[in-house]
Amino acid sequence: MKLTKHSHACVRLQKDGRTLVIDPGAFSEEDAAVGADAVLITHEHLDHFDENRLRAGLEANPAAELWTLRSVAERISAAFPGRVHTVGEGDAFTAAGFDVQVHGQLHAVIHPDIPRITNVGYLVDGSVFHPGDALTLPGQPVETLMVPVMAPWNKVAEVIDYVREVKPRRAIDIHDALLTDLARPVYDRMLGPDGPGAGGADHCRMAAGQSIDL
Repeated sequence: MKLTKHSHACVRLQKDGRTLVIDPGAFSEEDAAVGADAVLITHEHLDHFDENRLRAGLEANPAAELWTLRSVAERISAAFPGRVHTVGEGDAFTAAGFDVQVHGQLHAVIHPDIPRITNVGYLVDGSVFHPGDALTLPGQPVETLMVPVMAPWNKVAEVIDYVREVKPRRAIDIHDALLTDLARPVYDRMLGPDGPGAGGADHCRMAAGQSIDL
């Protein structure tokens, strides 16, 4: 499997000539979903779900399909009949040849005065876990954890403890568009071997467009 990071929380997975894209949001490239055979959306916030980017992907490939939670599906399903699938915690399905399990129910708490929305995470091929905007546990060992390193709803201590609890072989930063270049080395140190660490996981910060083979 090949993993390519797009800006912010969007990632692209490729295997056997097929492509799966997760969370092409407004902070990602305009063509982030183009070329996808399947798209997964974790929740409705604009930095994870941008309707224009999603439409561009679904229109570019008439066979492409979308799996997402109800709040997103209701906004896009009429335009793409039969191609939008609603999922929730505990569901399992196959998308573009990838086996996907759904974990989680709610977005992390931003502030007690802000109502929580639905958020799901996706475990792909039992190997790569993208939690969206929550520190959801995948419920089983994973090779690669996509780690939301910086958000209005988290702090670095929680991120470190999350990686330690999941115990992946590698931890790759996502949700990083709000980090300045000055702040990135701080997070690298905190999650890397020279700081508190991440429970033995290999920490990887990827630039947008960079790919690795898993």
